[in-house]
Amino acid sequence: MNFCAVICEYNPFHNGHKYQLERARELSGCDGILCIMSGNFTQRGEPAVFHKYERARHAIEGGADVVLELPAAFAVAPAELFAQGAVHILSSLPDVKVLAFGCESGDKDAFLRTAQASLNEPKQFRAALKENMKDGTSYIRARNAALLATGADVDEALLSSPNNILGTEYCRAILAQRADIAPLPIPRIGGGYSDSTLLPDYSSATALRATLADRSRKAQKALRPNLPSHVYAAAQDYQPLPYGTAALCAFLAADDAAIAQCPDCSEGLENRIRAMARTNPVYEELLPKVVSKRYTAARIRRILAQNFLRLTREDVRSYLEAPLYCRTLAVRKARQEEILSSLAKGKFPPVVRKSDAFTLRKEALACFQTDVRANDLYNALTGRHTGEHETLFV
Repeated sequence: MNFCAVICEYNPFHNGHKYQLERARELSGCDGILCIMSGNFTQRGEPAVFHKYERARHAIEGGADVVLELPAAFAVAPAELFAQGAVHILSSLPDVKVLAFGCESGDKDAFLRTAQASLNEPKQFRAALKENMKDGTSYIRARNAALLATGADVDEALLSSPNNILGTEYCRAILAQRADIAPLPIPRIGGGYSDSTLLPDYSSATALRATLADRSRKAQKALRPNLPSHVYAAAQDYQPLPYGTAALCAFLAADDAAIAQCPDCSEGLENRIRAMARTNPVYEELLPKVVSKRYTAARIRRILAQNFLRLTREDVRSYLEAPLYCRTLAVRKARQEEILSSLAKGKFPPVVRKSDAFTLRKEALACFQTDVRANDLYNALTGRHTGEHETLFV
């Protein structure tokens, strides 16, 4: 069985995602679509709008064949670690042959060429990178600026737009890990990554999340044509979570030394956030006070989420070097025998049932326990008990 993989969040699953899965199946020539999806917390540093099992079900009903969970340690990490973690798991599966991802521009060769250039670090590049990071610029932005400044053979467009940057990170991870996986860029349609404008049919997840919270008839009418029918039905029960208050309380209760170990925290940023939190004790009001040219809103949200989940950069790095697991959230019932047989051939043990987790050891067990903690915290926010139950067969 040959899989085309998709790294995703489906927060929520929308028409653009359904289109991407259809194109991935068509263009890859693979006979199965494997999604590796963030669990209950996302790379934006916020809880997902629906529980991971519900979003996994939406993916299967929308065209996927199997959905694995991207461990929480990678799901709320910066783009570089997010990509490395996902490819670390995908590369353990010999039947994963292709990785499809959305992009604003560029083809396979351009992505691989740009990714390779970013992995080469001549003396001139390292000097430019060090200089660029002096003012607190994120590693990826500083690295991309250094590449352009040193005249590397790169496609500038692949270093400047959100999906292209993430696609380049996927290709970097594939090359760095020597994974036998071919990248498959698929041009996006409809709204851009962070476009907040609601469109007639292919709006961005950003716009859709904002509309979910608006219970007016007008908003719900506009939401309907943007979502597959099964997702729209689930959206009628959507309730915003009191996450901001919980995350802020957890931050104020934490020790500075522990916060400083969060993957996104550096330069004493924990002190800046704490000082602002004391005079702006409302999550939505705090964020714009801390955000600056040096510190993006996404980075601040991730620090709060990483602290909430008790994640450290040392732990994340150790998980990237260790054998982990392939945790199934949902499997297409009609194909479950061949899918589970395929997963069993991987280097990492599949976790399909609760009992499978009992075999995990060391870093894999610690990583899995973080997923359990994330699930427990999400349950506390929703006030509903959704256990770490068996795989859904849809």
